[in-house]
Amino acid sequence: MVRIVMVEDNELNRDMLSRRLARRDYDVKCAVDGEQGVALVKEEQPEIVLMDASLPGIDGLEATRQLKADDATARIPIIVLSAHAMAEDREKALSAGADGFSVKPIKFNELIELMDSLLG
Repeated sequence: MVRIVMVEDNELNRDMLSRRLARRDYDVKCAVDGEQGVALVKEEQPEIVLMDASLPGIDGLEATRQLKADDATARIPIIVLSAHAMAEDREKALSAGADGFSVKPIKFNELIELMDSLLG
């Protein structure tokens, strides 16, 4: 079973996506802000992270930078999720260390394909 940490502050988005992933037999743990997300990733050591770009406290890009700078979590693929679809938003996420980028509203099948490609 693939373990996922999802960092998402919007309850509706978090519940909808985590339920859809759980139906596909993913083990999903959730955090609601950047600080909690970084701590949960360090604790859980998941196979992949879904990181909202806009979070309270430290945002998703800073949380991504912190995780990629830590030897214990640097290898874990991170997909940044954002409602902002501009090319520069994707570039900011990739520059922060994200391994992938997906625009909200999430196209579930495309997200699964991206996750599968990052997981090998």
